[in-house]
Amino acid sequence: MTVNHEPTRWETTETHLPVQLPTAPLVPVQQPHLPDVQTIQLPDGRLITGYAIAPTKAPEPIPQRPAINPLAVNIALGGLGFAAACGGLMLLTTFIAAVAALIQQLITLAAVIFGGFIATQVLGTNRGTGGTVVNIRRAVIKRNNFRG
Repeated sequence: MTVNHEPTRWETTETHLPVQLPTAPLVPVQQPHLPDVQTIQLPDGRLITGYAIAPTKAPEPIPQRPAINPLAVNIALGGLGFAAACGGLMLLTTFIAAVAALIQQLITLAAVIFGGFIATQVLGTNRGTGGTVVNIRRAVIKRNNFRG
């Protein structure tokens, strides 16, 4: 029993037949310059045929590099010195600011302590204990002679 069915899209087949391309006549291309073919006979009698190879030239010596320019070295060292000095100056200014703040605090502390001492002396209660009594009498000065 034979069953005829239509091929599905997966079952489709395509047949490609070879197509002859048109041929163009071959044109010999002339190389710009080919060396001559040489034949050399080795001592054991074998012949070697090939192209002659031009001897290679030795590479030109690399020119000696000049020593490092001293000006460039001085500039580089100056930059390093400047960077180090900037850090040192930053530390120096920080130190000076800290010393100035310390001195300012000491002056303020001394003013507070001394002002407190003076205030207790002036404003303190004077009940006769521990105080000094000074009696001022009328003095008579006659001919550079003081009589009190």
